[in-house]
Amino acid sequence: MGKKRPELNSQLKEFITNQNIFFVGTAADTGFVNVSPKGMSTFYILNDKEVIWLNLTGSGNESAAHVLKDPRMTIMFCSFEKNPLILRLYGTAETFHERDAQFSEYLEHFEETAGARQIFKLSIELVQTSCGFGVPFMEYKGERDILKLWAEQKGEEGIKEYWTEKNQESLDGFDTGIFN
Repeated sequence: MGKKRPELNSQLKEFITNQNIFFVGTAADTGFVNVSPKGMSTFYILNDKEVIWLNLTGSGNESAAHVLKDPRMTIMFCSFEKNPLILRLYGTAETFHERDAQFSEYLEHFEETAGARQIFKLSIELVQTSCGFGVPFMEYKGERDILKLWAEQKGEEGIKEYWTEKNQESLDGFDTGIFN
């Protein structure tokens, strides 16, 4: 059933690249725990111990706020097709914004996407697999283009205005670090 390892191997990397969705879990020492689904080709494996993911503008910015308070992060993949498997990456996250030199370097690993807000880098401390026998079969039909079209319509200045209105504070009132 479940196995633990200190880093990714080639089989797990292949599994990740074949997934269309992943889930990010974060929490501060108080307040709500956040779990966010992510898609749209926003995940990249740097090496066996480091991954990055592109966070697009959305209605909340919980992951960023939590990482400022406590850098623990869990990323989970699960197979909804073919062979059952759940894969969790546990580690410590860093956040990079446009103002950071690493942002443009890491951004090169992703398709050009309007509304790119932050890039998170996870330094992996533990990789855990489990059976996934209870996960249902689901068929992938394609990406939704709603977020992409919304961000393109808003434009760069409109997105930054939206960040001011909606993305500076978490549900718990924590700063998200978007402007500092």
